[in-house]
Amino acid sequence: MRDRQWRPARLGLLIFAAFWLMVVIPLSAMAAPYAALVIDARTGEVLHATNADTRLHPASLTKMMTLYIAFEAIERGEISLDTVVRVSAKAAAEPPSKLGLRAGQRIKLRYLIRAAAVKSANDAATAIGETIAGSEAAFARRMNRTAKALGMTRTTFKNANGLTEEGHLSTARDMTQLGRHLLYDYPEYYNLFSRRTTDAGMREVSNTNRRLLDAYRGADGIKTGYTRAAGFNLVASAERGNERVIATVFGGRSTATRNAKVAELLDLGFRRAPSSAPLRKPSAPRYVAPQTAGKTIRLITAVKKSLRPQARPGQAAPAPVLLAMKDDIKDALAEAAAPAPATEAPPATTPKMRPSDLVMASAGNAQADAVEAVAEPEVVTRISTSGGRHWGINVGRYPSRYAAERILLKTALTEMTTLDGSLRKVVNRKGGFDANFMGLSRESADLACRRLQARQVMCFMIGPG
Repeated sequence: MRDRQWRPARLGLLIFAAFWLMVVIPLSAMAAPYAALVIDARTGEVLHATNADTRLHPASLTKMMTLYIAFEAIERGEISLDTVVRVSAKAAAEPPSKLGLRAGQRIKLRYLIRAAAVKSANDAATAIGETIAGSEAAFARRMNRTAKALGMTRTTFKNANGLTEEGHLSTARDMTQLGRHLLYDYPEYYNLFSRRTTDAGMREVSNTNRRLLDAYRGADGIKTGYTRAAGFNLVASAERGNERVIATVFGGRSTATRNAKVAELLDLGFRRAPSSAPLRKPSAPRYVAPQTAGKTIRLITAVKKSLRPQARPGQAAPAPVLLAMKDDIKDALAEAAAPAPATEAPPATTPKMRPSDLVMASAGNAQADAVEAVAEPEVVTRISTSGGRHWGINVGRYPSRYAAERILLKTALTEMTTLDGSLRKVVNRKGGFDANFMGLSRESADLACRRLQARQVMCFMIGPG
């Protein structure tokens, strides 16, 4: 009798145990894989690694690349912080975390950048990508080109925000590398990642990483990320004295456990990092132009004749044209010889300049030397034939091609020492005509900008690619 009475109870226990196993086992199987990396940010030396090269879901760590490209586009003059962005229906429909953008809404780029960096807003990240590249698919291709140029060898991006998508993968090592580039390539924007709150145009938003920023001494960024597939991810940087450490964690179980693990790894990094180490900043990205199969591309290393049209044989060029050319040269020489005014009206639209390019240097007597050296100037556009000349400088954006060409001529005459052999190039942008000198080495471009800025001439460097 007793056995018969206990049979239902035993059966109930077995059913409950089976149900519990069905729940617990899948949950444990769904736990995201763990990976971690710690480096000395000054040198890039690896101080600790666990599964650092395993390809995993990066989640919103992806937005570090979206922001890196946004900063790069601003530096190159492709776009500005005050560019007004029209929000697409796709961007507005992105799931949280989001700023709450509406389809058709107009908002300045600066607010989208703040929302993506601080709140990790998916709608803002998508709007940034679509604005820069025209579509999120085109932006993803640019993200992958940039990743390759930065040495992120095991990363593939499919979108601008990091929402889970098949094939959208990265590694702890690659994301740490990206975080280091953000820190050193764009230091003027790095403070965004340490803001506890920020004005995102529509409203004030709070930092998703504020708990670690408040709890860990010296922490000043960089980016959090979470999806079910990724777990709780974080790339964090902290500075104490002369030491700076970057730690990355993939696959945290919760915000609290992830932050605790990151704090532990940062402590480990500070223990292992030398108290003094040389600062070796990461190299600037080197972009390789895509090669088209079946086509031969000839590289012209020098322009062998003037770009101005020559008169037909037996015919003289119209007198007004010749006089206009001579007048342009005379005017440019006169402006080059004249002392720089105390204040100069800015061009129609001037691209954003990096503070690192605003170092003032003494111009000496270069202005007078330039005027003496060109008693009979010859206006010829040339490209240098020496190697490593992949840099350039921009001296403003102007409302007409004529105005841009005029300022290029004036600038070439006043700064012959560093701009000799460069290519004068006018680029038609949406907001006007960019006046650029191309075909310079990085050192020449930097020196030219510093000398021009000493004369109150607006200037910023243009990197390769």
